[in-house]
Amino acid sequence: MRYGKFLQKGGTIGFLAPSFGCGGGDYRTVSFENALRKWREMGYSLLLGPNCYASEGVGISNTPEKCGREVMDSFLAKESDCLISCGGGELMCEVLPYVDFSKLAEAEPKWFMGYSDNTNLTYLLATLADTASVYGPCAGTFGMEPWHTSLYDAFGILTGDKACREMPGGQPHKGMEAVEGHGRQYVEGGGCKVAVGGYDGWEQESLKGPDNPLAPYHLTRTRILHIYAGRERASERLVFSGRLLGGCLDCLVNLLGTRFDRTAEFVERYKDDGIIWFLEACDLNVFSIRRAMWQMEEAGWLRHVKGFLIGRPLNGAAMMNLDAYDAVLEVAGRKNVPVVMDADLGHLPPMMPLVVGSMAEVDVKGNDIRIEMCFV
Repeated sequence: MRYGKFLQKGGTIGFLAPSFGCGGGDYRTVSFENALRKWREMGYSLLLGPNCYASEGVGISNTPEKCGREVMDSFLAKESDCLISCGGGELMCEVLPYVDFSKLAEAEPKWFMGYSDNTNLTYLLATLADTASVYGPCAGTFGMEPWHTSLYDAFGILTGDKACREMPGGQPHKGMEAVEGHGRQYVEGGGCKVAVGGYDGWEQESLKGPDNPLAPYHLTRTRILHIYAGRERASERLVFSGRLLGGCLDCLVNLLGTRFDRTAEFVERYKDDGIIWFLEACDLNVFSIRRAMWQMEEAGWLRHVKGFLIGRPLNGAAMMNLDAYDAVLEVAGRKNVPVVMDADLGHLPPMMPLVVGSMAEVDVKGNDIRIEMCFV
């Protein structure tokens, strides 16, 4: 697995819009521009792709051809040091025929961060180009005042500001002291480690809108994890490891069976590590989630699975006799591995930033969770 270089002080952040852009002059524009202002004040240079303010497409910023061209130019450009997507959307899948993943696999790896519809890139970068990315907030989210801890965690992965690089014998490099808390990173055996944990509260209803475009998260709910060993509720501490793979379930099952689906090859290639699937759903209801899990199992995606991290579903209300837990457990529970549900992932923020393709160890007990990701 290949990893991008950390964004250095004074480096250049690139922005692209393979899904929605930030045009139209509405609150998304305001939030995006405030994020740009904050990054400039932090001393970074910014490079905006041609579609960042575009709103010419259907479900994405521009035509699929133009979005695909922006993706390729952004990843191959020497001027930018890392990339952040402007936002999620609906039809980023239509961009994929215009992205040459073989060229991206040969190019120098560069960090890319985004979530939701951006699963079409974060997931395929790992499975097609063996390149890690960050499943984390899109650019406009960084316009909030003030930043939530999760945003510092996400940006900290890109910058490595909280990294501790250990020399042989355990001595850290000068100027890279360890920092306690979220986003702590190390170098060990040639690869960095970064740890993230869950957050105390989560947002069920956002206050962000035209009248309050920079609103912080409205954290009115307490995180309560539901932990299973197979289908049985687990009360003891669970520790499991594997290579992180996943994203938005809506996008994943849309990719399944297409010419872009080489998941079976990926999980076989990393079978000695095993796979930790992290999944969250946006539009899918509980029956759609259950069908999606069945489809993943039947396609062989869940071979060599070591555990599941399941985010709070945005549309997870119970229907008939099915709730969000049984929607997942009907398949996941039969794998006899740990299943952690209602984790801080996805469309009901805040979200733990996860490095797709990294080797992770998950440590969970009660409502406490820690995910340590090693860049190997």
